[in-house]
Amino acid sequence: MEKILELISGEVVKAFEENGYHKKYGKVTLSNRPDLCEYQCNGAMAAAKEYKCAPFMISDKIAEALKENPMFEAVDSVKPGFLNLKLNPEFLAGYLQKMDADPERIGCEKCDQPKTIMIDYGGPNVAKPLHVGHLRSAIIGESVKRIGKFMGHTMIGDVHLGDWGLQMGLIITELQQRQPELPYFDESFAGEYPEKPPFTIGELEEIYPTASAKSKENEAYKEAAMQATYELQHGRAGYRALLNHILDVSVNDLKRNYQNLNVSFELWKGESDAQPFIPDMVEKMKVDGYAHLSEGALVVDVKEDTDTKEIPPCMILKSDGASLYNTTDLATIVWRMKDYNPDEIIYVVDKRQELYFTQVFRCARKTGLVNPKTGLKFLGFGTMNGKDGKPFKTREGGVMRLEYLVSSIDEEMYRKIADNHTVEEAEGRKTAKIVALSAIKYGDLSNQASKDYIFDVERFTSFEGNTGPYILYTIVRIKSILKKYQAEKTLPEGAQILAARSESEKALMLELSKFNGMMETAFEETAPHKVCAYIYDLANAFNHFYHQTKIMAEQDEMQQAGYIRLLELTKRALEICIDVLGFEAPERM
Repeated sequence: MEKILELISGEVVKAFEENGYHKKYGKVTLSNRPDLCEYQCNGAMAAAKEYKCAPFMISDKIAEALKENPMFEAVDSVKPGFLNLKLNPEFLAGYLQKMDADPERIGCEKCDQPKTIMIDYGGPNVAKPLHVGHLRSAIIGESVKRIGKFMGHTMIGDVHLGDWGLQMGLIITELQQRQPELPYFDESFAGEYPEKPPFTIGELEEIYPTASAKSKENEAYKEAAMQATYELQHGRAGYRALLNHILDVSVNDLKRNYQNLNVSFELWKGESDAQPFIPDMVEKMKVDGYAHLSEGALVVDVKEDTDTKEIPPCMILKSDGASLYNTTDLATIVWRMKDYNPDEIIYVVDKRQELYFTQVFRCARKTGLVNPKTGLKFLGFGTMNGKDGKPFKTREGGVMRLEYLVSSIDEEMYRKIADNHTVEEAEGRKTAKIVALSAIKYGDLSNQASKDYIFDVERFTSFEGNTGPYILYTIVRIKSILKKYQAEKTLPEGAQILAARSESEKALMLELSKFNGMMETAFEETAPHKVCAYIYDLANAFNHFYHQTKIMAEQDEMQQAGYIRLLELTKRALEICIDVLGFEAPERM
């Protein structure tokens, strides 16, 4: 259904045109003075210059023209030439009735031209546990994907594993020192390699840091690891079999940890999947004249005449012929275009990598790896900091494992629930886990992605203020009222949302009416924080209405039923929003 702002603007534009003014001056916006009006139009201020008259002469005419329009309760011309608009409660109720008649999408239409959009987020390294540095990519990427799906696009999330390079050689070298008898290290072995991995996830997570430390102290060890990496990348069968074991063990553990965050991926591809595409890609860049040697390395120049700062060439191969992250990322674009031909690829990555992705995107476009219309978007996120304003660390100063962070928030949430309510432990812990996830995700997503933010456990787990638990508490409150009503009564036939009888009721209805416009904006701007801002305003509006209105004590049956329908719509809007943010509400708190 048409967005409410478009409907309002349509009427004001019509009034401008009928009075001899250009339609461009009829644009309506939300009021920046909600104490005075709900919507405003400042077009008369700009139109006055063109039509050589005082602005209030124009605004007076438009106000007079709209005086009898049933959409508006009041249209006031305010000097020097502003138009203040208030909606008719009957019109607003009618708009919400149409939303209510569409329970699945509450009036938010799917896009006219759905796209295939790949979203690259996650980026964990195999054989290493997820840490807090992986949190933002996972949470933001999952939400952007869900918003896109809700708007009707085909969204394909790819975790893009770091499964190639020296880290693999280090693991292989350390494993060979510990278990040299394994068949993977026997080049003459011609049988079937074991199906069972020669390590557990715990052992694997210990092997890598041990190997990494040794390589920094022992040059011969590092050389052996580099040789193992070279042989792996050039197809040695035993090492490829080990890589498969590493991937199986790591990916299973990664999936478990991501599942705890309610994050999932359609594709579990890694850097290794891009390797087969590198030789042809590099050769084509050479043949087409894009790649050239610079100090022994193969590079593609990506600077442009309009650049105001230096953009270095994009390196394709090092002087020894080895590939880099650039090479792998470009080859990944090649296979994505070949297998999926997406309309857009979004990368959810630390904002400090912006220059790197500028190089990669320009190289991909210049060398024809993507279609001219294919979108390449960098969604850079800021740092998650501790209360000291520095990147979040453990008390000992190390990088915290993600599962430890999640577990600590679960415990804090359970403590708060247990302190406030008499609840059985099993139910309390289940509820705590749900609410803790809202605290983590909302605490992150309520910030604009590009900004750094303070990870404040005490604030994020509070049931008051702009927090996930506050949003969930509001939903649970609505559920409780609806259950009580349903236990006592049945909605009468013809029950529907009625015109607001109070300012708090109208304020709630006005917030609800913004839903479809907000969702479209959140998708277009890849901005989950817009969803957070909306549901915080909506929750506040509902709670104000709840405290001002005796819903269950209302004597008029149809009026009470109208309140119930309004609550049902509010609950649905909140539930859709928290779903696209990646969490859910419990039945009670």
